[in-house]
Amino acid sequence: MILKQPSWTRFAPRGLVLNVATLGPVGRFPAPGTWGSLAGLIWFTVVLMPLGPFGALLVTAGGLYLAFAFCGEAEVRMQKVDPQEVVLDEFACVPIVMLGSWDQLATPEAWVVFLLAFGLFRLFDVVKPFGIRDLQRFHGGLGVLLDDFAAAIASMVTLQILTRLTPLLEWLRGGG
Repeated sequence: MILKQPSWTRFAPRGLVLNVATLGPVGRFPAPGTWGSLAGLIWFTVVLMPLGPFGALLVTAGGLYLAFAFCGEAEVRMQKVDPQEVVLDEFACVPIVMLGSWDQLATPEAWVVFLLAFGLFRLFDVVKPFGIRDLQRFHGGLGVLLDDFAAAIASMVTLQILTRLTPLLEWLRGGG
């Protein structure tokens, strides 16, 4: 079953819908998806990390629902399909990349994990391999969000492979 676009956002003022979906001015920056992704990583660091894994997962799930609702309504209001100015999808999905890395975030190499997470997400979001591009065929908020969600999952898996199954972090510690 395909998720139906929530109807409650139709009653929200246009300015609210567009400001939430574009993260205010962020959607007007050059390369808005990159800035939306960076904002999502900052959100993860400042708000979600202190909540711990379970709290972060719950808040991220709620954020995904809100992104689904607001991004779909922004498409309607802007009369564009997956407008590049809408960056709430990147913002909401980037934390997914980090969810499997809690133990690594308490190490001196955490900066590498953050850098890899950001770079991998942007790579998968832009290139859209593994059928990710095909997910954009869905309409509304689902179509806006689903490709970013898949890019986040692919990034999380790749990040885990790079940091756990290769000697990368050990090498950075000077032990490899």
